[in-house]
Amino acid sequence: MKQPRAWQRMLSGRRLDLLDPTPVDIEIEDIAHGLAFVARWNGQTAGDWPYSVAEHSLLVERIFGLTDPAAPPRWRLAALLHDGPEYVIGDMISPVKSAVGPGYKAMDERLSAAIHIRFGLPAALPPKVKRAIKRADTVSAWLEATRLAGFAVAEADRLFGRQNPDVIAACDLALRPPREVREAFVARHAELLAAL
Repeated sequence: MKQPRAWQRMLSGRRLDLLDPTPVDIEIEDIAHGLAFVARWNGQTAGDWPYSVAEHSLLVERIFGLTDPAAPPRWRLAALLHDGPEYVIGDMISPVKSAVGPGYKAMDERLSAAIHIRFGLPAALPPKVKRAIKRADTVSAWLEATRLAGFAVAEADRLFGRQNPDVIAACDLALRPPREVREAFVARHAELLAAL
């Protein structure tokens, strides 16, 4: 019986095997392009442009830096790339991830490991760093929920916890065309790599 196709051709020409990804098939331009076209919140956000995963990733990296100004560039790079696998598997909302089950998580972890290795990070991040990135991701979710996705502050507080008002005040959400956010993502990636 013929095996179903489990790879995707990237615009760079790379062929990424989703079941067995290798770092040599990962290019930052492919990641940035894909993430710039993937909408957060299933596209249910206010504004003339979808709020993309690339924009979200830039915000998470900023929040990570605000909450830990002494964080080395390698962990800021990990924060920028925290949703990297979504350039090929999309951004599923949490209820869908739960319904899909452990197969989604395993694929996400394999892709994350390949992305990390490609850019000089450990395949698995230290638990402390992973938790700090998750905290920044939660702050970002609170901001997105209240400013773009129609959640009341009280509802966002129940779902994501109350957030530090100083961090919230220091963050703006941007809605940009995919080309602009793609370029911003690639530029920030280059800055962080240069700082390693």
